[in-house]
Amino acid sequence: FPEAKIGRMDLDTTRSKKSYEKLITAFEQRNIDILVGTQMVTKGLDFENVSLVGILNANNMLNYPDFRAHERAFQLMTQVSGRCGRKNKRGLVVLQTSTPEHPVVQQVLQHDFTLMYETQYAQRLQFQYPPFVRMIEITLKHKDINTVKNAAFEFANRMRSVFGSRVLGPVEPAVSRIQNLYLRQVLLKVENTASPVKAKELLQEIIHNLLSDNSYRRLIVSIDVDPM
Repeated sequence: FPEAKIGRMDLDTTRSKKSYEKLITAFEQRNIDILVGTQMVTKGLDFENVSLVGILNANNMLNYPDFRAHERAFQLMTQVSGRCGRKNKRGLVVLQTSTPEHPVVQQVLQHDFTLMYETQYAQRLQFQYPPFVRMIEITLKHKDINTVKNAAFEFANRMRSVFGSRVLGPVEPAVSRIQNLYLRQVLLKVENTASPVKAKELLQEIIHNLLSDNSYRRLIVSIDVDPM
């Protein structure tokens, strides 16, 4: 679109409050014809003259390794679709996907909130994910990649000897290195009926025993309960 004035809305272009407001005002006053952005474009913006919305590569959202991926994808695609045709004009939404038959894509096209809820409820019950269990995410960090790999496998095995099939992992997270530290994660599911105090005591004991090994003395272990 060589004649169009294009704006960009993402973390880099909206670091200050004024830069965000300038972008919104410019788009509202039609000084920007096309606004390209990340998920923040979907949140609560109401523009009278937007008649076309494009959602690029929806499969990225659908295939994200998180049990909430389908719920979030449905929410985001529904939200961004609502940015166009808000006044008197009818809007057009173009959704790019390699799997148009995907249940979530079909649910978005049909605005079927009830079916989305029922599907997610059944899957989470079957595979034991929240709200039927509580999740505890344990992240192991170390400067040496081999050390963190070995520690993660040993830690997961020790956890399985206590918690059994409630333990998932270890896995390499999407962001597997922060600064000079390599990361590995282990996930623990705790039933809502189980004692959180007892689970905490058992987990702390396993962590203490692992860190008492001289091989892992510089290992960092962090715990996130009900990770977002």
